[in-house]
Amino acid sequence: MDYYLLLAGGVGAAKFIEGLVRVVEPQQLKIIVNTGDDMELFGLKICPDIDIITYTLAELVDKKKGWGYQDDTFNCLNVLKNYYTQGWFNAGDKDLATHIFRSDLFRQGYTKTEITSIISDRLGVKAQVIPMCNEDVETYMDTDEGLMHFEEYYIKYRCEPKVRNIKYVGIENAKPTKEIFKYIKEAKKIIVCPSNPIVSIGTILHIPGIKSTLTKVKKKVYGISPIIQGTTIKGPADKLMESLGLEVSCIGVAKYYKAFLGHFIIDLKDCTLKQEINELGIETYCFDTIMDSITKKKKLAQYIINI
Repeated sequence: MDYYLLLAGGVGAAKFIEGLVRVVEPQQLKIIVNTGDDMELFGLKICPDIDIITYTLAELVDKKKGWGYQDDTFNCLNVLKNYYTQGWFNAGDKDLATHIFRSDLFRQGYTKTEITSIISDRLGVKAQVIPMCNEDVETYMDTDEGLMHFEEYYIKYRCEPKVRNIKYVGIENAKPTKEIFKYIKEAKKIIVCPSNPIVSIGTILHIPGIKSTLTKVKKKVYGISPIIQGTTIKGPADKLMESLGLEVSCIGVAKYYKAFLGHFIIDLKDCTLKQEINELGIETYCFDTIMDSITKKKKLAQYIINI
């Protein structure tokens, strides 16, 4: 069976995947997920991007927020706030059950890849969700208010501090999880989801060997721009690109991915920029990439499958 390999992280990827599983069989998807957002809170191992993707595939995600369980309650968190200062991390009761189970499996000696597979299986997920590595990597923001974990920057501080630099702590010890290189080589298409280029896709690309391997198969690598008319639909991608001196546009994303990207889908509103991206050696297409309904998610997914 042909399969598609995705690089994913966060809500943008989850929206696209929600459409994709309606146009191809879920078993045809292998999804490499950013784990740079992972952290330990309340004594528990938390993997935000893995959970967003897994809950979406299991049709359990809170669609209004784009993360967490639907119809969740926050009784446990309200009590935890008496004991911890990290009450800003809005983990619901059902969500905490996942974190408890994951943490227990870690204590039993399972790897992150094995644990993700077990959780996916228990939730009835047919696609293969793959952490980018088993080793601990945490994305930290060097800001004018000090060094802070990305989740703290994003949730607690609402992306307000000025970012001076981004640090992927532990990246030098990280190794791609088993069979990722094989999947890159054998996948029918590789799709870079419309995720944050810096702290979702960028973290995956910093894992030794992944970017260089993608460059060898760039003709089958397809990306979707998360930037439309110089801004993002959700999240701080525009702010982070600017802080790193990158052009905040679909052109800036294309240049950031240029080494390995063969095809790029930009929004219809940016179609005047198509030729400039083509001149980078990237085949560029214009389509409606604003995924504000399940119909539009499916149409975008089908368009990319058909290219």
